[in-house]
Amino acid sequence: MDDIAFPTAGDTAPAAAPQNSAYRVLARKYRPQTFEDLVGQEPMVQTLENAFDTGRIAQAWMLTGVRGVGKTTTARILARGLNYEVPGEADRPTVRLTQEGTHCRAIMEGRHVDVIEMDAASHTGINDIREITDAARYRPATARYKVYIIDEVHMLSNAAFNGLLKTLEEPPEHVKFIFATTEIRKVPVTVLSRCQRFDLRRIEQPKLIGLLRRISDAEQITISDEALTLIARAGEGSARDSLSLLDQAMAHGAGAIEATDVRQMLGLADRARVIDLFGHVMAGRIAEAMEELAQQYAVGADPAVVLTDLADFTHLVTRMKVVPKAGDDVSVTETERVRGAEFAGKLSMRLLSRAWQILLKGIQEVQAAPKPLAAADMVLVRLAYSADLPDPGEALAMLRNGTFAPAGGGAPSGQGGSGGGGPSAHGPSGDGRPRLQAISGGGAAVATQAVARPAPQPAQQARPAVALANLQDCAALASEKRDIPMKVAIERQMRLVKFEPGRIEIQPTEDAPADLAGDFGRKLTDWTGMRWIVSVSRTHGRPTIHEEREANQEQILSDARSHPTVAALLSQFPGAKIVDVRVQVSEEEETVMADPLLVEALGEDDPDEF
Repeated sequence: MDDIAFPTAGDTAPAAAPQNSAYRVLARKYRPQTFEDLVGQEPMVQTLENAFDTGRIAQAWMLTGVRGVGKTTTARILARGLNYEVPGEADRPTVRLTQEGTHCRAIMEGRHVDVIEMDAASHTGINDIREITDAARYRPATARYKVYIIDEVHMLSNAAFNGLLKTLEEPPEHVKFIFATTEIRKVPVTVLSRCQRFDLRRIEQPKLIGLLRRISDAEQITISDEALTLIARAGEGSARDSLSLLDQAMAHGAGAIEATDVRQMLGLADRARVIDLFGHVMAGRIAEAMEELAQQYAVGADPAVVLTDLADFTHLVTRMKVVPKAGDDVSVTETERVRGAEFAGKLSMRLLSRAWQILLKGIQEVQAAPKPLAAADMVLVRLAYSADLPDPGEALAMLRNGTFAPAGGGAPSGQGGSGGGGPSAHGPSGDGRPRLQAISGGGAAVATQAVARPAPQPAQQARPAVALANLQDCAALASEKRDIPMKVAIERQMRLVKFEPGRIEIQPTEDAPADLAGDFGRKLTDWTGMRWIVSVSRTHGRPTIHEEREANQEQILSDARSHPTVAALLSQFPGAKIVDVRVQVSEEEETVMADPLLVEALGEDDPDEF
């Protein structure tokens, strides 16, 4: 069977195998034999114990869960419990398998004549099911029940499922069915309704670490606690995956196994260095962040894994900000606990949420990129700019006290004032003032940068009457020209890929008309008196203006819901929802908030709404 379950180790090692015998991997050697050996599945065991004690034994069970949690092993142990028999001592189904019974060894080794195991991945048709339904009529040869274990049952064909329904609903009293699947949603509801369902849980990290420690001690392996923690994290709640990694670590490291050996084996970066990298990007030190990533890459760290570790630490800091006791988890190292608490006290929830979103998208980009290190560098750049972007309240305070410096003030340390190959950031725009432009990354506006347009020289051709810098300007122009359908199309059906004077690349949405790009280009040319070329790109563009507005609004509502006062108020009115968030300001503040510079910097249509 492909889904080999995982055993807990006893207090002592099993008998040593002869030297000339084939090596047995740990996942098979320490496979559970009884219900007590199953790690992390106590609710299921309790339910079965009550059912067996009261005689309320179901006709079929559905075991579901991620790979490696023990579905097939649980099915065999359940079949063993159903047929448990010790002459003169036990003659009824039970979960208390205190000693080896008459049928136990054959069942656990998958060779008992009355316990039939079938892999639905290779037996998907109606003929395979017909063999089961025909044989089910006959009583078991030696055991109490004839038990059919069907693994990966979701892979049966529709005809096979239909052929099984009648027998499954009214099976002979001597027949039991046990199904296992990793894709429970693909199993027809008509089958599910005829089974008792057990969702096998991922094994909690403390229990998984304890299992690995017992097995490593039984195998006389010298391995550090930190190395076991790294293996348990990589196993993601799967005992089989974790034991396979422990096997690999035993082969990788000679003698004592340390965390350094496991990191090298898995392509992980040192956890402390990941935290240093987090500190660099959160402080906007992009040069130091890129250098740190390059050094980790040089010693074998995978860029995608580094970003995943950054996302994990971001999640930890967020949890510690909301629930300070989250740092007491046994899987959290002392370094993570101390520095995580430090960051949780300094960083805002909005910034952490924004960093999480950027990292989620960035990990996918790095995994798909032909040059993962370069892609990871660009994710760090977006993160650094995100950390440098002030919150709306901070921007208002900075503007009021005169410390909001648009010209180059948004670039992280180590960056020049130029907009990355764009126009100079130190000259005035057409209206005599610097212009703030939102720079996006990871699906959300993450920084501000001064973009100035040099005034036209006398020898140059006069600038068109209308200057466009982004799709928001185009939508505003369409509104001014009373072309509401085009305004709606710009905001809801265009994902911007590239914007240059006279040339725009877009990715139309699925519901956009086929001639949208051509129509858009013709209208821009008519409106501005300047030739515009609008092309369709296969590159995935940024979210539409409408999607960004909705994301920003959802973030605002989320921040409001997390505020202690609002949360307490909502708890007093069950069913109440936040539908809008507004900031009450004085007349003086309202005048400041109406400033076009601040409106564009914050990316809001209405300066009164946050």
